Formats: sequence, structure tokens, C-alpha cells
Amino acid sequence: RYPAAAAARYDDAANKVVVSLANGVDISFPPSAAQGLERATPSQLRVVEVTGAGTGIHFPELDADLYVPGLIEGVMGTRKWMAARLGAVGGAARTPEKSAASRENGKLGGRPRKTRA
Repeated sequence: RYPAAAAARYDDAANKVVVSLANGVDISFPPSAAQGLERATPSQLRVVEVTGAGTGIHFPELDADLYVPGLIEGVMGTRKWMAARLGAVGGAARTPEKSAASRENGKLGGRPRKTRA
């Protein structure tokens, strides 16, 4: 069982959503890290409600909901959304091994061209 959210707010100065749990712990995260809040404006983030006996937080102006137990575990969106974010980070990685593999692929003619069906 997870601690319930007692309050939630948007901290303009830090550009973070802050969730205060009933056990006295605060969790904060940048809006860009949570599904549904990525492109939110500060005025949209200032309106936030605790829902479901503290199991959720709701942003009415965005029609976005976050599950508090998921926030505690670091889950900031659906599996599909999280996988896309993880894939983008992995795809942007630059390592010597990745560079070497790219050079080898280039020697073979590079990536095959897409054909139209």
C-alpha cells in the first residue's frame, strides 16, 4: 500500500509539480517528464486537484490524470509513452561502439532504401 497524496501544487520558480504525501514526503518532477503535461503552460499547471482518496492528481485544464503510486515508482505515463521516451534517449546515445557500427554499415552501402509496395 502506498501513501496517499495530501496535496499537489505547481511550483513556478522551480518549474516542478510537487505532490505532498500524507506521510510528510514530497515528490517533485518537471512537467515535461509526465505524459499529458509535456506542453502545459504554467497557468494550466497551477490548477491541480487530488483525486480518489489521494491515489491520483488531476489537471482539469489539461484533462490529465497521474496515478500517485505510479509517480512513487517513477512511472510517468503509459507503457507505450514510456517506451517511446526511453527509445528516444537510447537512439540519441553516442558511443564509440555505435559510431563504429555506423561506419561499418556505411561501408556496406548504408541503410537499404525503402521500396514502395
